[in-house]
Amino acid sequence: MNDLSDREEQPERPVEVDGTAYLFKALGKIIKVLREAAGLQQKELAARVHVGEDLVSSIERGVRTPQPDFLENADRALGAGGVLRAAIPEVREALKRARTRHPDWFRKFAEAEAQSVALHYYGVQAIPGLLQTEAYARAVFSHRRPVLDEQTIEKRVADRLARQAILDRWPAPTFSFVLEQALLERPTGGRAVHSVQLGRLLEVGRRRTVHLQVMPMDREEHPSLDSSFTLLRPKGRNEVAYTETYGHANIITDPEQVRIYSERYGIIRAQALTPHESLTLIEKMLGEP
Repeated sequence: MNDLSDREEQPERPVEVDGTAYLFKALGKIIKVLREAAGLQQKELAARVHVGEDLVSSIERGVRTPQPDFLENADRALGAGGVLRAAIPEVREALKRARTRHPDWFRKFAEAEAQSVALHYYGVQAIPGLLQTEAYARAVFSHRRPVLDEQTIEKRVADRLARQAILDRWPAPTFSFVLEQALLERPTGGRAVHSVQLGRLLEVGRRRTVHLQVMPMDREEHPSLDSSFTLLRPKGRNEVAYTETYGHANIITDPEQVRIYSERYGIIRAQALTPHESLTLIEKMLGEP
């Protein structure tokens, strides 16, 4: 795992444009046409391929990546005659490219994340990338300073959404998220964007493979007030920690340092609301009964 410990602080290379985003948008439109031709609602297709309705909607809009298993199952469910299966090799290649098109300083983390069997995120400044909606991610990148050009923003958004494919992988990795309550209160992108983002947290947090917790603002003690961090366990390797500050990525492999972050995370989870309490809080914020 030593190859992950090299800190990369070089400037990002010029934007590299490829057809990945267009491929996913085109596939989404094809799936929608096939579904409507079959006389199915999104929730009916979702039931037939054993995924959530939100995933079908996101794939049809081109903002989530259709995994090979999804294309295989959807092809049968829609009677597509191999049309969707034919795209699987291109999708696999696109997913492989997605791991290498991130900024240089972020690339090693993205690769480790995609290979992990356990992922634990503690969020302080913003909702973690794996949980962000398209609009929330665009707001985050649009307000970054120095200002990014529109092409770079769109590429960053597409890359961030492509990372979320790991949420739909099977067998699923172990996921846990602890979010500071302040993140749920801050209306990043405006009230409408914020409301949809909270809905996304509910959708992901209700999955059997995910534990989502909120650290309430009234806690008097806190073991990690300095910054966000992530704990990853890539398949067949030791656990690593990851921190990021102003574009400077740091993947930590030293066992003692990783132990410290793991210990902090354990205490944070113990002090946070339970997953059920956390989802109830988010539901109340959305005005759900």
